[in-house]
Amino acid sequence: MSNDFDESFLNRKSSQGLSWWFANFSTGANERDKEGMRKARRIRRISLTDRLLNHPGRLSILYFLVLIVVVTGLLLLPISTRSWVFTNFPVAFFTAVSALSTCGIPVVNTGEYWSMFGQVVILLSIQFGGLGVMTFASMVALGASRRLKVSQRILTASELGTTKLSEIKSVLSVAIGTFVIAEVLTFALLLPELFRINNGQVGRTLWQALFYAVSAYNNTGFTPDATGLHINRWGVGLPILLSAFVGTLGFPVVLNVVQCAYRRISPKRWTLHTKLTLATTAILVVASLIWFLAVEWDNATLFPADDASMKLRRALSAAVMPRSAGFDISWVPDVSNETKVFMSLLMFIGAGSSSTAGGIRVTTFAVIVLICAASFTGHRDVTVFRRRIPRRIQMTAVSVTTACSALVLIGAVALMFVTGCDFVDAIFEASSAFSLGGYSVGVASAGNPASLFILSAEMIVGRLGPLTIAYSISRPMAPEPIRYPQENIIVG
Repeated sequence: MSNDFDESFLNRKSSQGLSWWFANFSTGANERDKEGMRKARRIRRISLTDRLLNHPGRLSILYFLVLIVVVTGLLLLPISTRSWVFTNFPVAFFTAVSALSTCGIPVVNTGEYWSMFGQVVILLSIQFGGLGVMTFASMVALGASRRLKVSQRILTASELGTTKLSEIKSVLSVAIGTFVIAEVLTFALLLPELFRINNGQVGRTLWQALFYAVSAYNNTGFTPDATGLHINRWGVGLPILLSAFVGTLGFPVVLNVVQCAYRRISPKRWTLHTKLTLATTAILVVASLIWFLAVEWDNATLFPADDASMKLRRALSAAVMPRSAGFDISWVPDVSNETKVFMSLLMFIGAGSSSTAGGIRVTTFAVIVLICAASFTGHRDVTVFRRRIPRRIQMTAVSVTTACSALVLIGAVALMFVTGCDFVDAIFEASSAFSLGGYSVGVASAGNPASLFILSAEMIVGRLGPLTIAYSISRPMAPEPIRYPQENIIVG
């Protein structure tokens, strides 16, 4: 009978609720409850898998860091180089981060320095990095638990751009399918021209086509040939250009456009995200094309003595590539400082959300512009395409832009300290590393390890994303029982 009246924590199953009236007279009950809870906490053990799945942001960071360690270790081995020598750690580490982040800034010539084994390691790194840290981490979690937890699905939904948690699994499948289809098509389109370039060498042609196909869609500047200039030929450059451009749009846009086309739905019914991404991307590409044709027309490095059509193709490649893939960087150091600043802005903006490229994303930039427009015109709501953008999205855009601007500026100043370069080159290099653009003006060099580590840090944060890192270290927001009085301040 005594057990029936004992409603302490350890005896909660035996008690039948008969002693609720007796609780006020049982002076030892509370103490037993506390002791029981302490014992229960000591007994209970949470597995490492549960801890990681409860924090998907941390899982993604861990996944990325483990890959960096593995790839760096492989690139350090003599088998990874053509001359069978040990690669020094800064070069191997920088190359691993550059490949996994899909940035593609080469510190050594990929075709001449790395052996076939090393190039295969780089290619696999590009593929895993292009799939996305958050996407691959979600697949790992799905395979481990056979289901996605709510916290995991919410973060994956944000990464893939969908708003319905029930669609996450299908979107992950579509993302992988999009990768396969885009890379296979690019591979097939590259084969004929590369076969002619390589004088009928089948093995070399197949390898270069595969490398270019993976590198192009993942918006990575690594190239399998010694110079990377094969893309100046229409048969190679055009498929790479189209693949890289599709890769910049992001899974949500590609999925939405394909679904609407398959169902014969008018573009007017595209999602707001798709409309805003395509409209902003078109404006940026046209503005870039006009800039390069107007400002760099007399640049003999970018526009050698070619006909008008070839100059137009070169200008189009220069207009599209800086926001995503750094193919053919031979002309970059010879452009004017004004163009370097303009390219830095393009790289900082980057490509579409949930794409293989980086930057603050074109939708973030568009929201910032719309906020300014609404403020200047005295409108309370921020609207576009007859839709109102939620205040939460506005605050996120402002926060991401501010944090990323500070990151790029800090990186540029650090590069100036360790290399002695001027501000224009430093801001260009920092913007390229953060946005995973892949272009370089020569600030990063194997002879200056400090510059490699600075740019590696920029690439890691650019790949993981400020929001992912903030999510991984953040705690649940505490309720605000008190709201203080509002008072205006003077700004501006």
